[in-house]
Amino acid sequence: MVDVRELAANAKVLRKKGLGVREIADELHLSVDTVNYLIEYGAEGLPPSDVKIGWRSVGVSGYRIGLMSELMADIALEELSKSEKDADVVLGISINGVPFATLLAEIMGLDVGVYRPHAESQAGGAFSSNFASVGDGKKIIIVDDVLSTGASIKGAITDIKEAGGVPVLALVIVNKSSLNEVDGVPLRGLIRARSIGGTIIGGGASKGFPYG
Repeated sequence: MVDVRELAANAKVLRKKGLGVREIADELHLSVDTVNYLIEYGAEGLPPSDVKIGWRSVGVSGYRIGLMSELMADIALEELSKSEKDADVVLGISINGVPFATLLAEIMGLDVGVYRPHAESQAGGAFSSNFASVGDGKKIIIVDDVLSTGASIKGAITDIKEAGGVPVLALVIVNKSSLNEVDGVPLRGLIRARSIGGTIIGGGASKGFPYG
């Protein structure tokens, strides 16, 4: 079980270093709601029901990231075949989705793009001009590491559509929700993890948003 005091301390340290709430949530693999609670209340009481995800044993190794990306590619090809769709660009959500998107694009022979969510807001972001564009009717696979509330992927979907692209699939390593689609876009994860009847990081009764 993760010590909520350690998480609260880490969240506050990252905040003092200038990271936005969304950036802290990505770094700690927690939802924005949980991070806001930890920053405001610390270890007092219980944070919202959440599941702490860690994949550092994969992240330290390019070889392991490659193997994980092969699994994601297999799932992507399965989903695209089932829906009779294809894709042009694999879009990685910064920062944790980018290495997986890069290797996924190589495996599938597609272009790679990068999306940076707004550091503070739960919606909206920007596409990096150093990578592939998502407009002109291009069909986009969105890749992130962990889905909590779906805010990052929802923001990416909205911005892709506004840019003239077509999101066809969202892929994550861990889906912490009961969602099978986000704003009409199919959602697939390697693993689904949900809190049931309590909070993993707090060890007691749930407080805050449910996971359905």
